[in-house]
Amino acid sequence: MSSMSNVPSQCEFPIMKIFGTDGVRGKANQLPMVPEIALALGRAAGELLRKKSTGKPRVVIGKDTRLSCYVFENALIAGLCSMGVDTLMVGPLPTPGVAFITRAYRADAGIVISASHNPFYDNGIKFFDSEGFKLPDSWEREMEALVLKNQFQDDLPDDHNLGRNTKIIDADGRYIEFVKATFPRGKSLKNLKIVLDCANGAGYRVSPLVFRELDAQVFPYGVQPNGLNINQDCGSLSLGTVQKGIIEHRADVGIALDGDADRVLMVDENAQIVDGDTILAICARDMLKRNLLKNNRVVGTVMSNLGFIKAMEGLGITVIKSQVGDRYVIQDMLTHQANLGGEQSGHVIFLDYNTTGDGLVCALQVLRIMIETDAKLSDLAAFVQRYPQTCVNVKVDSKPPLESLESVNQAIKEVEKILGDSGRILVRYSGTENICRVMVEGTKYKQVNGLAQTVAQAIEKEIGIMG
Repeated sequence: MSSMSNVPSQCEFPIMKIFGTDGVRGKANQLPMVPEIALALGRAAGELLRKKSTGKPRVVIGKDTRLSCYVFENALIAGLCSMGVDTLMVGPLPTPGVAFITRAYRADAGIVISASHNPFYDNGIKFFDSEGFKLPDSWEREMEALVLKNQFQDDLPDDHNLGRNTKIIDADGRYIEFVKATFPRGKSLKNLKIVLDCANGAGYRVSPLVFRELDAQVFPYGVQPNGLNINQDCGSLSLGTVQKGIIEHRADVGIALDGDADRVLMVDENAQIVDGDTILAICARDMLKRNLLKNNRVVGTVMSNLGFIKAMEGLGITVIKSQVGDRYVIQDMLTHQANLGGEQSGHVIFLDYNTTGDGLVCALQVLRIMIETDAKLSDLAAFVQRYPQTCVNVKVDSKPPLESLESVNQAIKEVEKILGDSGRILVRYSGTENICRVMVEGTKYKQVNGLAQTVAQAIEKEIGIMG
C-alpha cells in the first residue's frame, strides 16, 4: 500500500465526455477546461505511462501564449509528478516543435496546451505518443475513463518516487535547427523580403529567427503576445495584416501562422491569398517531379477544393479524401502510405520531416521551390484553378444528428438539385467548437454564396443560438 493512500477519496466529474476530435478543448475555467480536469488528466496519463513503461516515464509539456496556459501547465505537471512521472517543460513552442522535442528527448509522451486558431478565452490539451503522433483513440478512451472516475489514491507512488519537473532551456534552439535542416544546405533566402505574421502565438520567438538565420529580410507582425491577443485580428485567420505588409514593404511573399504554428497560409507578391489547398498542390507537384511523392498519392479532405483535385488528377496524382482534421489526414496518410497531406486551412504534413502539421517547415518548402524554379509565388499558384467556394459558420446550442433536422435536410436536397454535377455541398459540425459549417462549391460565386446562406438560415432556425 502506498504511503500516500490516506489521501481523501475524490468525486467523479459531472460530465460524460472529455476528449473531442483534437484532444480536450473548451472555454478556460469551464468544463472540461478546468484545472481539476487537467490535474486528473496528468494523473491518468501518468498511471497509463507507468504501466506501459519499463523505466521512469518522461513527458514533454509545451504551450502557446494564452493567459490560461499557466493554469493548465501547472495542473498537468502536478498530476504527472504526483504519479511518479518526470516532466520536461519547454514553455511557448509550436505544436510541431513539441512533437519534435518529444522525439529528440526520447520522452514517453508529449503534451501541448493550446486551442490552436481559437480565441484566447478557449484552451485545449492534446497528447502525443513517443514518436510525436497524436495519441490513438484507444489511449484517449482509457484516459477519459480514469479521469471521469477520478480515483487515483490507490495508485499514488511512495514519496521518494514522485516525479521531477525540469525546464528545458534549449528547446527553441533545437527546434530552429531542426526546421532549418529541412532547407537545402548551400541555399539561402538572402534575396527574399518576407512579411511574417506569428499570430501572437507559440511561434512568436522561433519563427522570425528561422527565416533570419537563412538570410531573409523579415518584417515580423504578431510577435508581442500579452496572453489575450493570440489570433486577434492577426495570423492565418486574419490575413489583412500580411496583405498590407506586402504592399507597404514591397515584399516577395507573406507567411501567416496560427496560434500554435502548425498551420500556415501564404500571400503572394500581389497580396493575393494562397490557401492550404494551393500550397499542398505546389508541394505535391514539386515532390512528383523529384520522385519523392510516395505512391503518387496525396491526402486532402472532403473540404478540398475541386480545383485542387482536378489539378492533381491532371498530374496523375491520386487524391485521398480524409475527414476534416489533421489527425484524420495523418491517419489516412499512414493507412494509404502517403508522405504528403493537408487541409485547406493550412495544415500541411510532410511525414518525411515531422509527424504533424508544421507551418515553418511547410513555408520553407514553398520558398525553396520559388528559389529553385526562379518563380514568384503567384506563378507557382497559377496552375490551380480554384472553383468558387464559400463556407458559412453557424453558432449552434447543440449538435443533434444532421439527418434528424428535417428542414435542414430539405434545404440541402434543394441545393444539391440546383448544383447538379457542377458543384457540391458539405454540412458538418466543427469538432472543436459549437459551430455547424456549411460549405458550397460551384461555378459561380454569387450562386454558391446564396445557396450556402439558405442552408445556414435553416440550421439557425432549428438549432442556432438565440439572441
